[in-house]
Amino acid sequence: MVESTGITAHPLRNALLREAHARPFESLNTPLRVSHLVLHTGTSGRSAEVAHVSALCEQMKIAPPDQDAGHCIIEAPGFRLRWERHTEFSTYTIFVNGAESSPFAEPALDSIPKAWLSALPGELIAAMHVTLRSAKETPADPKQLGAFLQAESLAGSRCAGGAATVWTDFLADRDGFLRFLVIDETLTPTQAGRLVQRLLEVETYRLMALLGFPLARELSPDITDMETRLGTLMDRLATVSELADERDLLTALTALSARVERMMANTNFRFSATAAYGTLVRRRLKALREQRIEGVSTLDEFMERRLAPALDTCVHMGERLERVSKRVSRAANLLRTRVDVALEAQNRDLLDSMNRRAQLQLRLQQTVEGLSVVILSYYSVSLLGYAFKGLAKAGIVADANIPTAISIPIVIAVVAIGIRKARGRVIRADADNP
Repeated sequence: MVESTGITAHPLRNALLREAHARPFESLNTPLRVSHLVLHTGTSGRSAEVAHVSALCEQMKIAPPDQDAGHCIIEAPGFRLRWERHTEFSTYTIFVNGAESSPFAEPALDSIPKAWLSALPGELIAAMHVTLRSAKETPADPKQLGAFLQAESLAGSRCAGGAATVWTDFLADRDGFLRFLVIDETLTPTQAGRLVQRLLEVETYRLMALLGFPLARELSPDITDMETRLGTLMDRLATVSELADERDLLTALTALSARVERMMANTNFRFSATAAYGTLVRRRLKALREQRIEGVSTLDEFMERRLAPALDTCVHMGERLERVSKRVSRAANLLRTRVDVALEAQNRDLLDSMNRRAQLQLRLQQTVEGLSVVILSYYSVSLLGYAFKGLAKAGIVADANIPTAISIPIVIAVVAIGIRKARGRVIRADADNP
């Protein structure tokens, strides 16, 4: 046992181990009738489906599935129902053993209560009937299958290494069901289970893949309009010169970019799912190991002729939308660069103007400082003149004019030095506190 090693197991290990056997193939015996329903339920509808399946179990006196179950098998008298929950759809497969009077005359779906079927959660996407019959009871000649299938649309092949022959016309009957006729040559129960399951999955994934096709066709005019609009804006980008016009153009490009991104957000999941389902269809067709029947298209050929163009259209539309998004982004970046360059040029001119103003202000300041020296010196010398006059009257100095004249250059020098030091302190204080 792994637990005996003492190694700590990852919390998801057991779930991952169970996933490999979560949906095993059925073991089926000939003759058999199968009906298969695929309902689109979205990503949130599990609880309603579990409750609906539980209601059938209660009606049939059977234990209901767990509330968190993603699939279950109901063994009831007369039929077996297999329910599986997928990412955005759910499948209901009904198996009924035993032959019928003729192919598709008594489908397995008739064994299910009508009231329960009509209340199934979700919207029907695909519906199929599969009849598994012995080669001894059913003709293998395409010309004799016209009573069951449309001869002009008939497709068929030998599958499972030639152990069975599969026929279908890929057309819905009057009740809306697609029909597969499987003629058992030498199938084992396990082979029969795998073959029937793959046929059901081929049609299921084919229709799920085609969900993106109407959306792709609907988007085509919008994408063309956006491409035209982008071309017009790029022509304007080549000729516009005014900054205001460039800003208007950038606003238009931004609005177009928002439109593209919104469209991509609405379509990415659907187109990605279409590509994934298309891959699953091709894998299931390959697993059938078809061998050609002369004069009849194989299932793979039918799919490539009808499904491949639809898938290519979805891929093409997704790529077109991606290219438009990249082109809009490049155009917006180019325009932003032009606007940034224009703004930098304006800022450079503004800085040059500010430098010129600063130089003029400095010159004016120097002029004012010169006048300030003269004015302060004049008032200082006048005060000293009054002082010397007082000293002359007191007999301390002989003549007041001589010391007054001598003080003039000294006062001017002191005032000039004082003003220069004061200006230096202001400049240093401004540098220390930017």
